[in-house]
Amino acid sequence: MLAGFDIVIPVLAVLVLLVLFTGIKTVAQGYNYTVERFGRYTRTLTPGLNLIIPFVDRIGAKMNMMEQVLDVPTQEIITRDNAIVAVDGVAFYQVLNAPQAAYQVAGLQNAILNLTMTNIRTVMGSMDLDELLSNRDTINERLLRVVDEAAHPWGIKVTRVEIKDINPPANLVESMARQMMAERDKRAQILAAEGLKQSQILEAEGRREAAFRDAEARERAAEAEARATQVVSEAISKGDLQALNYFVAQKYTEALARIGSATNSKVVLMPMEASSLIGTLGGIGEITKEVFGNGGSASAARQAGGRPPVVRPTDT
Repeated sequence: MLAGFDIVIPVLAVLVLLVLFTGIKTVAQGYNYTVERFGRYTRTLTPGLNLIIPFVDRIGAKMNMMEQVLDVPTQEIITRDNAIVAVDGVAFYQVLNAPQAAYQVAGLQNAILNLTMTNIRTVMGSMDLDELLSNRDTINERLLRVVDEAAHPWGIKVTRVEIKDINPPANLVESMARQMMAERDKRAQILAAEGLKQSQILEAEGRREAAFRDAEARERAAEAEARATQVVSEAISKGDLQALNYFVAQKYTEALARIGSATNSKVVLMPMEASSLIGTLGGIGEITKEVFGNGGSASAARQAGGRPPVVRPTDT
């Protein structure tokens, strides 16, 4: 009896240790384990040390709760304008509810992959090629909204859906390059034409402004000339012959300057002495006196055989 009892005790100790070992479960950080009792889900084990009933409960699914990435393979898509492009992408998702992800869908990653590929064809197939190439942010946003809404019953959250590459056929790329070059040449010609137009407008405005200012200057000169003539006339009418001498001398000097500066004048022979000029002015002054009523003395001088007095320069 003692010998048999000695054998039973170690056996019982081993069974107890085996039961304890079977009932103790350690869950790693970032994972959740589902517990099934006779094949039916009962609860979820969180990270750390957990106890289950041995031989009654068992671990069902070990779910990764961290954000995961899923590569979307390359597929050909026909756009709305019948262009065939090769597209691939990447999707990011995270399990939020372990029981739903484990029991609501079979093959979670495969389901997300097929859902993403189908919606890529749907969204990008409804757009033109130019829209695909220039509106990636819009495509990503639409894909994320649609895929996340469809995957919500599975207890997961689709955080991002990104299109990596959009590859049109080689001949289409060449045609697009030629179109882009033609468009840029067109814009360059338009800009050149606009610049020429603006330049001509500015030049015309400059000529108009110059003509206006030139006419204004001639008007001012004519007014000044008329005013000078009026002043001289008033001075002569008052018997002041010095104004007439100054006026005629000024015109005489201006005439000589124009004659001397003419391009076709080579040699000018004229009396240039100042005394001759002043004497001439004096003679003109005597004539003017006679015309404006002061001609009595001049007539007496002519009757006496004398010459009209000549104004000569005063020595200084």
